[in-house]
Amino acid sequence: MKTLLVPLQNIPMMTPTLDAAVRLAHRTGAYIEGFPLRFGIPQYLAAELATGILLDSYEVKSAAELNDMRVFFEAFMLKHDVPRSAGLGRPCFGWLETAPEGEDFVGSYGRAFDLIVMARSDIDAAGPHRRAIESALFESGRPVLLVPSNAPRSIATNIMIHWNGSTEQARANAFAMPLLRLAEKVSVLTVVGGQAVPGPSADQIVQQLRYNDIAAQARTVELEDRDTGEAVLDAVRAEGCDLLIKGAFTRARLRQMIFGGATSYIMEHADLPVLMAH
Repeated sequence: MKTLLVPLQNIPMMTPTLDAAVRLAHRTGAYIEGFPLRFGIPQYLAAELATGILLDSYEVKSAAELNDMRVFFEAFMLKHDVPRSAGLGRPCFGWLETAPEGEDFVGSYGRAFDLIVMARSDIDAAGPHRRAIESALFESGRPVLLVPSNAPRSIATNIMIHWNGSTEQARANAFAMPLLRLAEKVSVLTVVGGQAVPGPSADQIVQQLRYNDIAAQARTVELEDRDTGEAVLDAVRAEGCDLLIKGAFTRARLRQMIFGGATSYIMEHADLPVLMAH
């Protein structure tokens, strides 16, 4: 994972998000590129702004916010020993000035990177932020690292895979292989009685990982009176993990939005970074 894309927003969670990106870059020697995530103006607001004075005021404010994000990003990188340019194999950063408005840009531009790093969603997250995450998951074809506000100080040293037999989880595992090879400990979790689909067993995944020189261990927990996502996060905390690998939206996205699901629960409640892929 040598290229990391970080969409910047003026939100408090950007600090832990950038911290996770920097920690990962120092482990892998990655290039980090930031850009300002600018949500499109709703049509009704655009009509009001078109009166002239309001539009000028909006553009001035927008330009100031973009400059603030760039300054914040560059200062954070330099403070954490990530230079603007470096030789191959060393972390460095860049800034994209020409990013267009709209959350869809995350999904299209993210195809040129190994990993997209974003602040985790939660139950209070604004709609545009959720749509930006969904664009990354569904349109980029790349994995997404979602970072909470209270992330551990380490990342990808003790990794848990939530194995549910699905295509999405197999794809997430494949994307995560560079990090799995760096980890000191890897666990493959099965939630007995939880949401799953017909597929290989966790023991088969452990065997595959061991053939790839990853000393993985199988773990099993009972669902009991919990949701699957809650059981997964309880297991992650019990193992002291600093990264969870999770296939995103094995069940249909609309069904998860209406009835809930492990992906939605973990996206809203995880207190560690989660690498997701669809």
